[in-house]
Amino acid sequence: MAISVLDTFAAPQVAARAAVATPTATRRLPLAILAAGSIGILESVGLLAVALTGLDAVLSSFRSGGWLVAGGLVVLAAWIVLCAGSGAALIDGAGRKLLMGVAYAEMALVAVLLVVATLVPFENPTSLSVPALGLVALAVPVGKLLLAGAPSAQAWIAAGPRIRVRRPDPVQSHRLLATMTLGLIGASLCAVAILAPVPAGGVNDPASAVFTQD
Repeated sequence: MAISVLDTFAAPQVAARAAVATPTATRRLPLAILAAGSIGILESVGLLAVALTGLDAVLSSFRSGGWLVAGGLVVLAAWIVLCAGSGAALIDGAGRKLLMGVAYAEMALVAVLLVVATLVPFENPTSLSVPALGLVALAVPVGKLLLAGAPSAQAWIAAGPRIRVRRPDPVQSHRLLATMTLGLIGASLCAVAILAPVPAGGVNDPASAVFTQD
């Protein structure tokens, strides 16, 4: 009789815990979401690397007003941040609108650059033709759009952001141990400073080396 009463009271609690733990335990990151988010993050890293390596040459060869250069730098920084942020938001499950918006903007930018390349002569640093370069550049935004539009990606976004389990602060739960560790580190540093002082005016002293060279 007692066992049946305990089972009656325990069953709802077990069911409630299972309902809370099931979404976080069984929900796995789809491969399409991981690939699309990784492309966005890697694209931001690549843009940052290209900007750091080729920015000096661009600024030295581009003679124009400072406001135009500053505007270009702001646009480039915003592009890098949006690529990384959209990829992280997609992986977190917050949404895919930002990633798709960035992808559409990149496609429009590639189209504009292709039109400009056909009208204005420029020095091609690669062995590929202009249409081939356009296709290579379009592969990144098109790939992000295809991966973000996959059924598994849509289901991941529809489920919402992932629920994160709050974990207790180890310092708060082990306050005495943290205090003792901090005191031990401080005492060790004081002992080293007292028992092994730095010799003043020694051979390896920078000041003495300067005076001896003079």
